[in-house]
Amino acid sequence: MENQSIVLENQAFALTVGSDCIAKSLICKATGEECLEKDRGIALFSVTQPRPFNNEVKLAHPNKRTTFQGNRLRREGDKLIVGFEITPFEAVVTVKITDTYMVFTLSDFIVGEKDYEGLMMATPPVAEFRLLQLPIRERAHFGEWLNVFWDDKTAINVLANTPYPRIDSERRDGYRLMTADAVKGIRLKGCEAALIVSPTEGLLDAIDTLEEDYELPRGVKSRRSDSINVSALWSSNVTPKTVDTYIAYAKQGGFRHMLLYFPSIFKAYGYSFCGDYDFRDEYPNGVADLKAMLDKIKAAGITPGIHFLQTHIGVKSRYVTPSVDPRINRTRLFTLAKDMGEEDGELFVLQSPEDAVMHEKCRVLCFDGEAIHYEGYTTEPPYRFYGCKRGHYNTNVLPHKAGTVGGLLDVSEYGASSLYVDQNTDLQDEVAEKLALAYNAGFAFIYFDGSEGTNEPYGFHVPNAQYRVLKKLDSQPLFTEGAAKAHFSWHFLSGGNAFDVFPAKVFKEKIAEFPAEEAPRMRNDFTRLNFGWWGYFTDTQPDMYEYGTSRAAAWDCPITLISNLDPMAANPRTADNLEVIRRWEEARRTGFLTEEMKESLKDLRKEHILLINEEGALELSPYEEVKTENEALAAFVFERKEKCYAVLWHKTGEGKLRLPLDADGICYESELGRADLAVEKTENGIQLEIAGRRYLSGSFTKEALAKALAGAILA
Repeated sequence: MENQSIVLENQAFALTVGSDCIAKSLICKATGEECLEKDRGIALFSVTQPRPFNNEVKLAHPNKRTTFQGNRLRREGDKLIVGFEITPFEAVVTVKITDTYMVFTLSDFIVGEKDYEGLMMATPPVAEFRLLQLPIRERAHFGEWLNVFWDDKTAINVLANTPYPRIDSERRDGYRLMTADAVKGIRLKGCEAALIVSPTEGLLDAIDTLEEDYELPRGVKSRRSDSINVSALWSSNVTPKTVDTYIAYAKQGGFRHMLLYFPSIFKAYGYSFCGDYDFRDEYPNGVADLKAMLDKIKAAGITPGIHFLQTHIGVKSRYVTPSVDPRINRTRLFTLAKDMGEEDGELFVLQSPEDAVMHEKCRVLCFDGEAIHYEGYTTEPPYRFYGCKRGHYNTNVLPHKAGTVGGLLDVSEYGASSLYVDQNTDLQDEVAEKLALAYNAGFAFIYFDGSEGTNEPYGFHVPNAQYRVLKKLDSQPLFTEGAAKAHFSWHFLSGGNAFDVFPAKVFKEKIAEFPAEEAPRMRNDFTRLNFGWWGYFTDTQPDMYEYGTSRAAAWDCPITLISNLDPMAANPRTADNLEVIRRWEEARRTGFLTEEMKESLKDLRKEHILLINEEGALELSPYEEVKTENEALAAFVFERKEKCYAVLWHKTGEGKLRLPLDADGICYESELGRADLAVEKTENGIQLEIAGRRYLSGSFTKEALAKALAGAILA
């Protein structure tokens, strides 16, 4: 039979598929470009079964997970009817065509009376259905998060418009296979996915339309907002008693966002009490007191956000002690083979414990709400866990009957002080309601921490756990960030992720290694990351923040500064550190940085300083560190206006600096153009009072100044 063509087209693109189910062409109309890698013999649709079930098929083929490619296709209005090789049934795919995108939905299966004759089972036995697969020609850029393949002309995007499809791709020789799957147990019938083909500059417009049509979080809108690149001051102890101090620090650093960690609001000690979310004593009126504090923050011109761990349940919370909530996730299930008394230290099970977790803090079973810590297990019958310590996590010790089903608790790998929610229960929604109560008091953005803490499949549960919280909020956040992301979260994790704390000694090295490496990859996803979080230590120095904020600015990314009061007060250079951040925030807010400047800042081998010049305006200059004999002295040299300068400061306090330089023509100042600091002549040169950042200039060469600084005496 002749292979006839089926053409699906809108104003943006045309997809042509043969009646043999093989895609023949994918044309972007605006660019006239053929996007498909032809002649690869890849069907547009396929179906996967755990094994063949039809009797003749089962006898003829291996009994294993098997994928059957579509091999026949016909169109009936807005529906495509798909037949498959070997297996007998058909699938119905509904295609919704709009001006800018198409949505493919698995609507139904067509099963003949004799397809599974004699088998008492639910039919058809489908594990997965491939909603879409297209071999796309090689392009310059691939965004692995958004699942978009693009270059300077055309973009091809296979996109989730609900949380349910599994969106992925596979790199092959000369092309990339872009796919969308419906998965049994998540959503099979009714699962859908979108296809967008557009000029690259129009991709976000097309996604924005889809987000509006499907009432999704507005990922495009948030990425285009002024809020997306604003840096944040973070703390775990912003309360009605401390908020004024934090507002002062925020203003000093030019921060327009403040991120409050949940222990600022709720009684929490590490992760151990996650889930309870009882207000701290500083909030005797609960939400009303929280709202009043947030109003004060907003009155200062600062937008507050909240940072929480929505998937974690603390081991000291009411969800665990005195009885473990059955909605806590179990990673493995076991059935008791014998009764277990309250004094018994061995637990016999029907299933082999092979490969059960053996990390000392994570080997915890749960039966009837009792947590039981074990020493080890056997992998030969009779299967048993031995060395059992009863009533772990201060749970009730109970007798357990043979036949009782329990399992391994899903213990968080981060400190083992919390457990993970079973995302297939309503516990995540219950926790979300508590978090929403706080958010609705006046917060405007969110950090979803610990988001990797879900049960499998992570590609579904990681973003859907976040989405379940979002759906409880009175209003959509300006943007959100998170510790983990998967495809669907692109619609709301518009800030991408933030890297964790790096100690001061390796700060610059880690900025180059991690966020600076990821920033260009995030551009492939039409988004940004957060160059934080930056832990604040007593040895944090201004040059570290010049380096970090300049790299962030190069990629139009914000930073987040972790700012608890003790280290802020203890570091003698806090004012200078905050001034560095303030200048860079001003530079990004005012549009001072040109594209040429940003390109220069991407060179990780060079360092830059943002100056306030004699006219009070921002000025960017490269500068070079001088290695000095005294570890307490920081010195960098640079050239401007035909003069040589040094910016220098005392790292740990204040003192007197002696330099072998002629005092004539030397200028020493707290800011450029002030000439407000004294230069004392000595027998062998000059002496300067040194504390915070100060500027030294003169007619000497940069090499001479560097040499003098290298041998300077600090007392």
